[in-house]
This record gives sequence, C-alpha cells and structure tokens, in this order.
Amino acid sequence: MEVSDMEDQRSADSPRNRLGESSSPYLRQHAANPVHWREWTDGAFDEARRRDVPVLLSVGYAACHWCHVMAHETFENEQLAAQMNRDFVCIKVDREERPDIDAIYMAATVAMTGQGGWPMTCFLTPDADPFYCGTYYPPAPRQGQPGFGEVMDAITRTWEQRRDEVTVAGAKIADHLRANSESLPAGPALDGQLLADAIRSVLADEDPRSSGFGGAPKFPPTALLEALLRADELGGLGAAAETATRTAHAMARGGIYDQLAGGFARYAVDSDWVVPHFEKMLYDNALLLRAYAHLARRGDATAARIADETAAFLDEQLWTGTGFASSLDADTEGVEGLTYVWRPAELVDVLGAADAAWAAQLFTVTDHGTFEQGASTLQLLRDPDDPIRYASVRARLRRARDTRPQPDRDDKVVTAWNAMAVTALAEGGAALGRPEWVRRAADCARGLLEVHLVDGDLHRSSLDGRVAVPLGGLDDYAALVTALLTLHQVTGRTEWRDDALPLVERMIEVFADPEAEGAWYDAHGEGLLLRPRDPVDGATPSGASLAAEALLLASALTPVIEDAARYTDLLDATLSRSGLILAKAPRSAGHWLSVAFARVAGPLQVAIAQTDDSPGTMAATIRRGAPGGVVVVAGQRDSLPLLADRGPVDGADAAYVCRGTVCDLPVGDANAVLASLR
Repeated sequence: MEVSDMEDQRSADSPRNRLGESSSPYLRQHAANPVHWREWTDGAFDEARRRDVPVLLSVGYAACHWCHVMAHETFENEQLAAQMNRDFVCIKVDREERPDIDAIYMAATVAMTGQGGWPMTCFLTPDADPFYCGTYYPPAPRQGQPGFGEVMDAITRTWEQRRDEVTVAGAKIADHLRANSESLPAGPALDGQLLADAIRSVLADEDPRSSGFGGAPKFPPTALLEALLRADELGGLGAAAETATRTAHAMARGGIYDQLAGGFARYAVDSDWVVPHFEKMLYDNALLLRAYAHLARRGDATAARIADETAAFLDEQLWTGTGFASSLDADTEGVEGLTYVWRPAELVDVLGAADAAWAAQLFTVTDHGTFEQGASTLQLLRDPDDPIRYASVRARLRRARDTRPQPDRDDKVVTAWNAMAVTALAEGGAALGRPEWVRRAADCARGLLEVHLVDGDLHRSSLDGRVAVPLGGLDDYAALVTALLTLHQVTGRTEWRDDALPLVERMIEVFADPEAEGAWYDAHGEGLLLRPRDPVDGATPSGASLAAEALLLASALTPVIEDAARYTDLLDATLSRSGLILAKAPRSAGHWLSVAFARVAGPLQVAIAQTDDSPGTMAATIRRGAPGGVVVVAGQRDSLPLLADRGPVDGADAAYVCRGTVCDLPVGDANAVLASLR
C-alpha cells in the first residue's frame, strides 16, 4: 500500500471522513458522506488489521452516472453508512488517479462475476486480497439483486464465522491475478501480411447498418480509426479508410456527438449512435481529434468541421489554465442528460414556430422523443439545406442551452490524457494550418512539465496547479514523450526533444521488464497485490503500445546514434509481443496497428531543408499530405540530426525521404514527395 505521510500522521482511531483535502475531485464529492472514507494508504490497511475487519473498496470516477446513483442511494444513507463504518475499513479510489489499483481489482471483479464496471465494489482482506467483488448494489433488494445491507451482512458473517474460507478464496484469486499478469510471449517480427490479416478481420466486424463495431452499448473506436487510415496510406488497404470514414461520419451525425458545442460522449447506449451516455471524457476527444484531423487532411469536409469543433470544445470547456480537465459529468443536478436534450416546445420557445419546425426536422426532435420522457438528443443526419439559417439556429440553441444548469467538471489534469490532446492539437494544427492549436498544445505541454515533473519523476495528475501524490504510469510517460516529440517536429524547437529524451530513459528504467525484452509493466507497483500490466488497447491505448510509439519517434529524432539503435531494438522487441493480440483480437489493438504500420513502412522520415527566407510552403504541403506515422521535420541545414549535411538545392527548399536508414536523393516538388510516401 502506498503511504501518504499526511494520512498516516492522523490517528487511526479518528472516526471521520478523510476525503476533503484529496487531490481527486471524485473523492471530494464523497467528503460529506457519513461513511468514514479513507484514501488508499498503508494506514488504512493497518487499521483493518488492528480492528480485524475486512476492507470495503469502492472505485469510481467523477463523471460516472451509476457512481452518483450509488453515492446518493447508499453512501448518503445514515443506516447503511453506520453499517459500513462498524464492520469495515472503507477506502475510496478514483480510478483515473489510480489506474493501477483499478486494474488489479477490475481484473478480480471480472474473474469472479464475468463482467465489470463502475462503481466497483470489492471486499478485501487486510492483506489486500480480494475475496468478494461486484459493481453497483442498490440500497435495498431490487429486481432480484440483493440490497447492499444484505451483502454487507453476508460478508460480515462469513468473515466472522468462516475466516479460513475467506483467506483461502482471497489467496486463490490473488494467485490467479498474478498468473494472468505474465507478459505476452515474444512472437515473430511483424510484416505486412500479419497487419493486412488483422485489418481484414477488423473490417469483417463492421456494423453494416450503422457503422462502427459491436452492438449496444457502442463505443467510439478511438485508436482504431487512426489505424484504419494508416492501413490505407501505408498498407494500401483502401477498404480500411472507407470503413473509417463511414464510422467517423456516423458518429459525427449521431447523438453521441454534441451538435451544438462539439465534443463526443463516452459511448452510445444504442447501436445507432442516437442516445449517448452523456459524460464527455478528455481521452476520447483527444484521440478522436487526432483521427478526425487526419481524415480532414485527406479532404473530408465533415471531418474538418468535426476536428475544428472538437478542438474548440477542448479549449472552451475543458481548458483549466494549466491543462485540460478530465471530464464533464454525465448528470446535471442528478439528472442524466438534463443539459443536452430538447422537446419540440422548447425549440419553439427559443426559435419561434417556423425555425423550430425546420430545426426539429433537421435535428430529429420528435413528439415522442428519442431519449426519455419525450425528450430528444440532437442528431444531424443530413447536411442543412440552408447553411446560414443553420448557423443562426445553432447559435441561438447554444446560447439558450448555456443558460441551463450545466454538468460538473472534473478539473483533475491527467498526464497521459493531456499528452494525447497535445499530440492531436500539435499534429492536426500543423497539418491543417491552425497555429492556435499548436500554441495551445505547447501551453499544455509546458504545464505538464512544470507541474507534473518533480525531481525527474512524472506524476499522474494535478489539481488547481498542485501536483498529486500518485506517480505516473507507463502510459503517462509514453504519451508525454510522443507529445513532446510531436511538438519538436512541428515547431522545430529542440527544447521539446531535449525534454522528451530523459523521459524515454526514465520510462525504460522504471517500466521495462528486465527479464523479458519488449515486455512492460503499466505501473510502479510498490505495495500493491501485483504489478499490473495489460497490453490490450481499450478506451485508451495500452501503456505498452504507447511506449512503442514513443520509441518509434525517439529512434528517429535522437541526436545520439547509439541511442537510436537501442530504441529501435527495444521498439521491435515491443512490437513482437503484440503479435498475439493482432492475430486474435485486432479490434483491441488499434494503437498497436498504428505503430506497426509506421514501423513496417520504414519507418518513413522526411527532412525538409529550408532556405534562409523559406516561405514554408513545401513543409506545409508535406505535413498536410503525409501518411499518419511519418516523421516530418523542417529547418535549415545541420539544424537537426535528420538535416545533417542536408541543405536546399539550387536555392530552393528540398525534401529528403528516408525509409529506415536508406534515404532518397533530395526532391524539390512536394507532390512528388507525397507520391513517394504512399
């Protein structure tokens, strides 16, 4: 268990809720509960041993609808809280601040119940072994589900009367989790055939009616969209880009996308993208911005609009001054979707009868409703026939909606998610000619370095400009390396590279498995039941696949030749361990596929040698048209390693294209460069 000095200085006998000073807004939401919540510390488990009671672990996050429901129904219930306080030591964890703890006990929950989700409720021994796990429990029996009081009664009786069974069960589950945390076996080097087979498997799973993958609930395939675009550009698989485009358009037109203010919800509860689960997460919007900006570079007007609106959403609704906030809540004043849904009469009140009728048809606002109680989410199933009228209607609806109660915002700044936003804004801004995006990316990256990097160690999060205690995981290090090296590419400023490379070394030192080359741990793991690692890409890319991307860029951009070779070897060893996922579960390997396509293609690097008075036209054209995953730098002769001994030709900018360690002759025509990259 990780020790907090402040926490352990307090008396273990102090019978009060201790979340008021937490660095997590989610934990602060529970500070007024009558439950004597504690944070995850050694002191909490010491108290459980001293009192000889189990630990009740509750894990959730600020934007979670059912977390709020259980909080109001159960944790604010004086009788149930008294039972919790009497029979357990109660620990609250923010899964976003402590993904390591969440990963361990979610694996236990899935192992015991066959499914998982949040809120997650686990009962542990004082040695942190889980022996009974579940998710949401109602306060009283409901629809065949036991009430939480009954569950706690049963746990307490078992603990008191059949302790040996509890101990054995907890130990078995712990052993099972440790066995499943072994690294994936190393496989053969990746090749085009393996990647093509993986993409074909993904394409076969496309929803033929509504696009996307899977049924209800339907999640945006965030990392997979970028992989599908690269499969076309670097692998010649045109059907992949067609699938990505269909899915991107379907999501953009559905209720999962905020048609008035931009930004995507976490998922749709139906299979047609109509009704969102209304929480908006930074990580979804950062990853989707990267994919939509990439699609926009290919000339897709819808994608260009969505990229622009999503970037505006990040800036207007999530920017905190030092970084981007983690999420907007699913609920407003305890009601899911209250801020966002509309009824026909409400349109009339805002727009007048004529414009309301037009808007209702355009946005699919019906008398029966598409959501609950006659309300509708806004969709945009076709382009408006009158763009000027559309702009006016949209602006008036947005102003009216802004006067409604608004969802709470989790202002916690998470390193990995902010780094993903930096990469998307910098990459997209440079390619689409949006310098303000690049400036905001630089602001965010600077904030992460100034606040989250302490004495060489990266921390997971901060709140109100103050760094939190939990250390960063593999995903935090790797995503930030990629973000900084992306800024280095698009700005030409070497300080971004110089900040990134020590983080690469620290990432390898802390998280690379010394006994299995190419395998990685996701977290530090001190004091935990096990050291978690999961190479599968989920709602966010896995730490290992993010590490692969970081190594890919570092190998191309480091000025030290020996380091480039070392990073390349580790990259290849890392990618070799993704083979099983690519072969068996390619839909869960979106980011792996993106990195693998870039690696198998060369990797490709373009160095643009510019004249002293270069207008930057060649660089801008290449940035806009280059396939995803291609490293592009521009500057004067000898200003960067890729420009060593490479200068303009005949007084004009010239581009040098390299595939791995083999480089072509300089080319003065940007379009010819782009043709050679595909």
